[in-house]
Amino acid sequence: MVRPYLPLNALRAFEAAARHLSFTCAAIELCVTQAAVSHQVKLLEQRLGVTLFRRLPRGLMITEEGLALLPSLQEAFDRMADMLERFEGGHVREVLKLGAVGTLAVGWLLPRLQDFQERHPFVDLRLSTNNNRVDIAAEGLDYTIKFGNGAWHDIEADALFEAPLSVLCIPSIARQLKSLGDVAHQTLLRSYRADEWPRWFETAGVLPPPIRGLVFDSSVLMVEAALQGAGIALAPPLMFSRQLAAGALVQPFPIHISKGSYWLTRLKSRSITPAMQMFRNWLLDMAAQMPQPAEN
Repeated sequence: MVRPYLPLNALRAFEAAARHLSFTCAAIELCVTQAAVSHQVKLLEQRLGVTLFRRLPRGLMITEEGLALLPSLQEAFDRMADMLERFEGGHVREVLKLGAVGTLAVGWLLPRLQDFQERHPFVDLRLSTNNNRVDIAAEGLDYTIKFGNGAWHDIEADALFEAPLSVLCIPSIARQLKSLGDVAHQTLLRSYRADEWPRWFETAGVLPPPIRGLVFDSSVLMVEAALQGAGIALAPPLMFSRQLAAGALVQPFPIHISKGSYWLTRLKSRSITPAMQMFRNWLLDMAAQMPQPAEN
């Protein structure tokens, strides 16, 4: 199939003029004369057989035909610019789109990402966070890191590691906790998983109190509230090791519960690219180095 000739200079001149609504400003951006921009736009209008701008005494007004052409043209130029930016030093930077639970992203993944970037400098990793509820297809993600049991419809899942939950609080509150039963008399910060605190009290052998109060959709927010003295969090110590090491947080009891594991997931229909394979191998290697959780 022979593709029709594309008047790229004319298309670029139109796109710039449409953004600025000015031939003069477009000319400055493109480093050409105002007359050259006007000429290229006129050539494009003749080629298409439509009027793209109404020439006004002080600028331009884009026509309906121009408005119809502009979005597709801008998208095409953006895609070309993105592709050209991916070339570096004779190599092509491959984009990898990753979604991750915010708690894991902040508490575990970010401190390790420099290692991945040093090993694979030509992978352009784009990270977004979520609260474990994400549509991998709708968001165009290559991978997501999710928390759960690994059973998701049409999803291929690789187990990473468990992150058991335990009581975390600031030192001044920890000093008030002489026994496991004292936890029941504190303000208990909750996640949207309503069974977590009852499970902890059952494991601790303590009658659970009525649990009311703030509900958080992220352990990061919950622990931030705990750091501000708002109450006791039930969260994974693994993800808050820096705060624990600094003494800002305390884990007053060794009791913990496990509600699932972290998983690297992708759509089964998604073909694995070289960048995806490199990231998967690296992540599984990092996960294999994690210590296994101790039994209560």
